[in-house]
Amino acid sequence: MAGNTSSEIRVAGTGRVLVAPIGAPLPTTFSATPSTDWGTGWVDLGYTSTDGVTFSKKDKLDPVETWQSISPARFVYADRDLTLKFSMLQFNEDTLPFFMGGSKNDITAAGAGSGVFTFDVPDGPTFDERALGLEFTDGKDITYRFVIPRGQVTASDDIKLARKAAASLGVTFTALSGGDGEPLATFVMKDPTYATAPVSA
Repeated sequence: MAGNTSSEIRVAGTGRVLVAPIGAPLPTTFSATPSTDWGTGWVDLGYTSTDGVTFSKKDKLDPVETWQSISPARFVYADRDLTLKFSMLQFNEDTLPFFMGGSKNDITAAGAGSGVFTFDVPDGPTFDERALGLEFTDGKDITYRFVIPRGQVTASDDIKLARKAAASLGVTFTALSGGDGEPLATFVMKDPTYATAPVSA
């Protein structure tokens, strides 16, 4: 809808971030219990900082210069970076390996019932590709979901340990190509704004 329409302004009142193995089905059902919509493969990473999630899409265009003109004659797409940046506040078998690289299977118990666990940080970078999902709601009627079917953590923030602040695990997750014809990411919206969109076959 063209023009100034306040009902189309979106505020991410609350949301969550989830991870899953590559190939996990994208949730298109919106039920009264959203946690079941994502399926058993998806794991909720829990509390995140009040900064929420920073969504970034950066395209790099290289100019084609010519002898006959000072201005570029055209542009060539050279690169596209699609990233989500957020900080996890919970430390557990899902968040720590996600931040450091690895999986929950890398955490081992020192002994049965000992309450002591070990997680070895890899000596070098590891390829830890996953699917990542973002969900946020704006009131009771609007829900947005954003899914990157394949990507990995490409940057980690410093962990600050201090008396007056909660420690956080800040990461930047970057989308990877899924191959020819596959989307880099997908939005799924429960939002009446898009009611005029064509029905998919």
